[in-house]
Amino acid sequence: MSRFAGALATTLAILAACAATAAAHQGDARYRSVLRGVDPATSGLRVEVLNYDDRFELDNRTGETVTIYGYNREPYARIDADGTVAVNRNSTAYYLNDERYANVPVPAEVRRNPRAEPDWVVRDRTGRFEWHDHRMHWMARGIAPQVRDEAVRTKVFDYAVPIAVGSQPASITGTLWWVGEQDSGSFPVAAIVSLVVLVALLGGAVVVVRRRRGAQPKRAADAEPDAW
Repeated sequence: MSRFAGALATTLAILAACAATAAAHQGDARYRSVLRGVDPATSGLRVEVLNYDDRFELDNRTGETVTIYGYNREPYARIDADGTVAVNRNSTAYYLNDERYANVPVPAEVRRNPRAEPDWVVRDRTGRFEWHDHRMHWMARGIAPQVRDEAVRTKVFDYAVPIAVGSQPASITGTLWWVGEQDSGSFPVAAIVSLVVLVALLGGAVVVVRRRRGAQPKRAADAEPDAW
C-alpha cells in the first residue's frame, strides 16, 4: 500500500509541476510578437520569441558582453563573452519580469533608486538567457483597443528593447500583432489538470477497494481447520 501511495504521490507531483510550468509560460495565442531583429545587426547574436508573445531567448556568440536594459534604462541582465549570464537584483525588471502582468512586489529601496549600482547574481554559464519582457506583449488579459475586428490580423504596437553589445548601443525590435482565436496547438494545460484529477480519483478508488478487501472475513476454505 505504501509503495503504491508513494508512486501515486510522485506521479501527481510531476503532473502538477508540468501544469504549473506550462501555465507560467503559456503566452497568449491570440497575439504574435514578431521580431524584426537586432538594430544594428550584430554577427553572433541570436534573439528569438518563445511561445507566441511570452518571452525572449538571447544567445550571445559575439565575443562581447551583451547588456539588456530594464524599464528605467537600468542594466537588467548581461551575457558575458565567456557565456556567464547574470541578472541585476537592483533592477525593477528583475522583479517585474517574474509575472506576465507584473503583479509582483518590488522592494522599496529598488523602487526608490532603480538606477543604483548593480547587484549581479550569476544565473547560468551557457551564453543563453530567457526572460519575460513586458515591452513585447499586451499588458492585459483582454483585447487591445487597436483591434476593431477580432477576425482581422491587426498591428497592436511596435517595440524596441534597448541593449548594448560591448559599448555599442542596439535594440531588439519587433511588432506585436493580434491574430485572433486560432487552433494554436498550445500546451494542453487544462488536459494536464484534468489528468491530475483523474489519477487522484483512480488512486483513491484503488485504496478504497483494497481496504474493503482487507476488511472482508476469510472464506471458509481459507479458514484454519478445527482442532481434532
